Amino acid sequence: MGPEHVAYGMRASYGLPYVTEDLVIAWERELAAPTSHELTALAGVLWCSPGELLGKPRTLREHRIARGLAPEDVARTVGHEVLAYLRMEENDDWQGTDRQSAALADVLGLSLPDFITVTGRDAKLADLLRSAVTTRWQAYVRPLHKMVPLDRRVLEDTLQELHKDYQGQMTATLSWGGGNGDSSAAGREFLDRIVERFWATVQRSGR
Repeated sequence: MGPEHVAYGMRASYGLPYVTEDLVIAWERELAAPTSHELTALAGVLWCSPGELLGKPRTLREHRIARGLAPEDVARTVGHEVLAYLRMEENDDWQGTDRQSAALADVLGLSLPDFITVTGRDAKLADLLRSAVTTRWQAYVRPLHKMVPLDRRVLEDTLQELHKDYQGQMTATLSWGGGNGDSSAAGREFLDRIVERFWATVQRSGR
């Protein structure tokens, strides 16, 4: 189906008269994002589920859509007003108590890494991890344990391994005759992917 056929289907079958070929192309090129209602109509025209169009969910809204849930269903389950919940989705800014957060993770089937991401904690997690691997990792066990509810031993083993890997990489870069520029580049690359490395190491440590 071409974009013009998709647009026509959404207009004719789903009552969305404003959907044009250009709008469909903008969605395809990720220049714009369809609303929940538009995504449902788009999936209907393409004979698939909304979740199939999203790929791997990244945001709170995408996880909800992938599970086929209405905003009202999630809001009621976690104990939020619908409009308040929708504002959180729109701003990617989850605001909830520990009980509400646990209910959110349950209703959306979130893994721990996904939960940290959709509740907007990735940036803070990255900051703490960067500090842990570049200084004394032991000082960051407590604040990280408060943010990420992992077994404490798994967390300690993970931080120790990341610290060792980072310090070892920096030492190796210098010993290979690389200048400060090479060392800095290697360090930046490690720290830029610190959250990804953290979850991979957690998975290994937890086995």
